[in-house]
This record gives sequence, C-alpha cells and structure tokens, in this order.
Amino acid sequence: MGWLKVFNISCCLCAFVAHWATRARTAEMTFHPFSRTHRILVIEDDASTSDEIVAELANHGFEVDRAATGGEGLELAMRERYDVITLDRMLPDIDGLNVVSALRSNKVRTPILVISALSDVDERVRGLRAGGDDYLTKPFASDEMAARIEVLLRRQAQSEEQTQLRQRGLLLDLIAHRAAFGTSDLDLKPTEFQLLDFMMRNSGQILTRTMIFEAVWGYHFDPGTNLIEVHIAGLRKKLEHAGCPPLIHTVRGSGYLFGDAH
Repeated sequence: MGWLKVFNISCCLCAFVAHWATRARTAEMTFHPFSRTHRILVIEDDASTSDEIVAELANHGFEVDRAATGGEGLELAMRERYDVITLDRMLPDIDGLNVVSALRSNKVRTPILVISALSDVDERVRGLRAGGDDYLTKPFASDEMAARIEVLLRRQAQSEEQTQLRQRGLLLDLIAHRAAFGTSDLDLKPTEFQLLDFMMRNSGQILTRTMIFEAVWGYHFDPGTNLIEVHIAGLRKKLEHAGCPPLIHTVRGSGYLFGDAH
C-alpha cells in the first residue's frame, strides 16, 4: 500500500498548490516602494534553527515571516510577496524540493536559499536543479547565511538588461566578454572572467571562500583546494599590470571583499 500513500500525498499537494495559485491570482497584492524593508520568509520546522535564522535576519534589518511546515510555507509564499525565501530541505509534511518545484511551476520567482543537513554534491545539484538559487549546508554560521541572502538580494535587484559592470575605471562587458581598465584590455581566462563578474556584482559584500567556490566552480567547496587563492592572485596581478587600483581585498578569517577597502 506504499504506492497508494505516495499517490494520496501527491494528489493533496497538487490540490493545495492549485488552490493557492488561484488565491494568488485573484488576491489584491500590495507592492512596496523600492526603499521598503526587505521581506524574508523562513520555512523551517526546527524551532531552535528557526529562532536563530529569524534573530540574525532581524538583526540585519529584515522583516521576517516564518512557517514550520511546507504547506504553511507554500501558502505564505503564494499569497504574500517576499524578497527571499529560506527553505529547509527536510520538512515534516512536504519535501523541500517539492515546495521549490511547486513555487516555480506557479511562476513564483522569489530567490530561494535551500538549507539542508544533506551536504553531498548530488543533493546540492538536486536542490539547484529543482529551482533553488543557492544551497547552504547545516551546520552553518548565521552571518554566512545572512551574507548569502544579501547576495541573492543584490542579484535580484540588478537589471536583467545590464550588460556592463563598472567600478573605479574597471569595465566588464558581459556581452563582448571583455575586461578593461581605461584603455588597457585585460587578457582573462574564462574562470578569471567569471570570478571578476561574481565579485563585481557583489561589490562591497564580504564573500566567503565557500560562496566564491560554489558560484564560480559550481560545486561544493573543498577546503583542501587552493583554486581560489591561485585565481585571486592571478586576477590581482593582471589588474595591477593594467594600472587598476587595488580592488580585491582579503578579509582575514572571512574571505574576500571587492571594492574600496573599509
């Protein structure tokens, strides 16, 4: 009878999503001005983890709603407007990835940070392929969680029409795949270009080695590798050779920061 239980759960989930999709389409939405406080939805069944996440986000000035089940989270995500959703991978009623898939199939494009105790590469890939925008494994540092949310907010705020990134005379042309400082072109390798792209998009934000590794190389961070240090060193040398002022700064114990040193 196991197949019948799975079938019933699947039917209930489909009916639930269809109900709230109709509610979301017909409900009057309240849109806030650009300067509004960012709203975050935390979907987490563990009370202590939820409290930790909410406290950290509130400390960063975010407005936070929370849900303890996948069903409650789906209801809120489809009824309200949020800037980012943090989603526990293992929920008591609905698998977290099913929540992601349900939201994406109903045109909810809110960035989703999947948080999970499942840390192997295959699980991270599944989370991203389901529609998640980032994947953070437990246990995690609350400040890194907040930093990842800030990165998602920055990414969301950038115009889809943006084709060039500029800072302090440094130009990154995303269409022509060209980097230059002033009149000097930079001969960047593909990985160096992608690394500079990620850092310029998140200028002024402390980027941990894990965040950089996952964004640029696309798989789970290996603490034993020196790939990041090698590419950072190469990128710094090429920027310096072109006459660019120091823009990549090492933040001891945290990672790197792109932009003017504080």
